[in-house]
Amino acid sequence: MKLRGTLGGLNLLLEPGDTAESVTELLSVRTELLASHVTLEVQGDTDPGALEAALQAIRAAGGTPGRIRAPRVTVPGPASEVTPGTLVVSSRTQIVPHTVRAGFRGEYPGSVIVLGDVNPGAEIVASGDVIVVGALRGIAHAGQGGHAKAIVWARPIASTQIRIGDAVARAPEGSSLSNMRRAEGPPVAEIARLHDGQIVIDVQK
Repeated sequence: MKLRGTLGGLNLLLEPGDTAESVTELLSVRTELLASHVTLEVQGDTDPGALEAALQAIRAAGGTPGRIRAPRVTVPGPASEVTPGTLVVSSRTQIVPHTVRAGFRGEYPGSVIVLGDVNPGAEIVASGDVIVVGALRGIAHAGQGGHAKAIVWARPIASTQIRIGDAVARAPEGSSLSNMRRAEGPPVAEIARLHDGQIVIDVQK
């Protein structure tokens, strides 16, 4: 990980090998620098946890996450430009730098990070993990192809259906899988994973 000041604020570069723990530790002693406009750059295959740790550190310091630069990403434009259809991309970890709306279906041969919400009517399918920095209200399928160690992470998991590997979790009609309470405060992060062949959703504290 590298930090450098710019005329518009701060530039934070995440490199291969960075982890959530290493990012959290390094940024914990640089909180005064993060209280600004921060541009994030992702170099190569990124650890979803490292990106989320950086975003959390920026928000905790009172800063504002700006653009996410990921040169290897192949995604459509801003959410307002996304049209119905199927998007198939390559590489281990892909970043979708915006909210996706109804009609969008993305298929990823590795893990995927959505820097926004997944709205109802949208679908994300990945052979690896599905990480949604915002709310997951659409359908997510992690571990496509039987990868039982994949996870779904979102803030919160408010979908009517998620899949991990060959397992499916469906909410009762008219409700969602989220256990988030109707209360003021920041959204609650939740993680879904397989346990004894069943999908279990836990709140992240």
